[in-house]
This record gives sequence, C-alpha cells and structure tokens, in this order.
Amino acid sequence: MSTAEATREAVRERPFLLLALRAGVLNYTATAEFLDAGETEPVATALRRFADDLPTLAPRDAEARVRMESGVGLVDATDGAPTGTLLAVGGVEVVPDAGSLTAVIATGDVGPSALGAVCARLDAEDIDAEAAAVADGTLLVVVGRRAGVTALRAVEDALSRVPQ
Repeated sequence: MSTAEATREAVRERPFLLLALRAGVLNYTATAEFLDAGETEPVATALRRFADDLPTLAPRDAEARVRMESGVGLVDATDGAPTGTLLAVGGVEVVPDAGSLTAVIATGDVGPSALGAVCARLDAEDIDAEAAAVADGTLLVVVGRRAGVTALRAVEDALSRVPQ
C-alpha cells in the first residue's frame, strides 16, 4: 500500500480528522505524527493532497423543530409497555411517563448526519445519551433529567450547522 493510500485509510478510520481536513483546520505535520502511517513529511504531503481532493465542508441548517419531553423511561419491550413508544431498539423501548429521563426530539430535516452532529455536540458538552436514533424525519436523544435543558440547547446548536 502506498503512503497516500495508507494515509487516506488512516484518516477515514478517524472521521473527526476527515471533517477537520474538509474544514481546512488541520495541521498536516502534527496529524502525520498522530497517524503514524509512515514518515512524517510524506504523510503530511499525502494529507495536503487528500484535502485538495475532498469537498469543502459546508454546514447546513437542518431546519427542525426541537422539543423536550420529561419523565421518559427505558423499559423492556416484552413487559407490555404503555402506548406512545418514542423509540424501540433491541427489545428496549423509550416510553413517556415511565421514568426520570428526558427526551429531546427534533422533527424536520434530520437524518443520520444530523444525528452524528448531535451526538458529537452532546459528547463535547459531556452529556451521556442513554439512547439516540433517527428515522423518517424524527431525531431522538434520551439524557438524564438534569441534563435536559443543556441537551436541548446542544441539539438546537448542532442542528443549526450539520456537516454535509
């Protein structure tokens, strides 16, 4: 495998570097040392060339309505959960009036890239999501009750600049 191929593969294995390359905010030498994909200068050169081939990062506003719902819980789907399930994955359902968690729900122009942006923003805020999903124009993240308001603001912020 050539240095260029090894460098591109190493970057693709770390999506945050791919975003930084597209945004034009990467120090090529420092990144080459971090990747440890070969000698620093050839890897830095490969990074520069890779960046030239990538589309420029163009964040977009997801145009979604965001709301918060308190008192949700995670329940076993086999326990005959109440109606109104917000999310069901792997035998677990997120349902209203079943716990002390908070759901942040966005509806509108949301998809997998929006969910990625939201999860990254929550991580930056040091907010642990208990559950997260997106389907058919609805995005949902479940967080602890005390993190609800901060999570709501973080979701709104993330959706205002979704990478594309």
